[in-house]
Amino acid sequence: MNLVKRNTANRVFPTVMDELFKDLMGGTQYMHKVVPPVNIRETEQSFSVELMAPGLKKEDFNIELDNELLTISSEVKTENTTEENGKFTRREFSFSSFKRSFTLPETVKEDEINAAYEDGILKITLPKKEEALPKAKRLIEIS
Repeated sequence: MNLVKRNTANRVFPTVMDELFKDLMGGTQYMHKVVPPVNIRETEQSFSVELMAPGLKKEDFNIELDNELLTISSEVKTENTTEENGKFTRREFSFSSFKRSFTLPETVKEDEINAAYEDGILKITLPKKEEALPKAKRLIEIS
C-alpha cells in the first residue's frame, strides 16, 4: 500500500470533495482536524505508537486491546455559554471524537503494553516477545 500526500497549500482550484462537503462540514480540511496523526516506530526491542492529540487530558483517552486489535479513542464534549439579561446572546457547543485502530503483530507481548500522555502526545509502547528479539551471532564449528 502506498501513501499519497497532496500539497494543498498552493493549489489554485478547490477539490471536488471540498466543494461537495463545504456546506456539510466546512470542507475536507475538517477531516484532518478530527483524526489525529500517528507515528509508528519499530526498534529491536519494541514497537512505539505516538499519537498527536494536544489539548486533551489523559482521562479523555480510551485504549482497548481485543484480539490483537489496538483501538485508541477519545470523546470530548464542552459547552461554553454567555448570557446577558437571562437571554442567550451566544451559545456554543463543541463535540470532538476520534477512533483509530491498529492490528498488532503476533510478536507483541500484550500483557506488557503501557501508555503515557505527555506534552500533547500519547505514547504507547508495545514490547516484543523474546522469540521475536534478534539473537546474537554464533559461530558454528565444523567437525
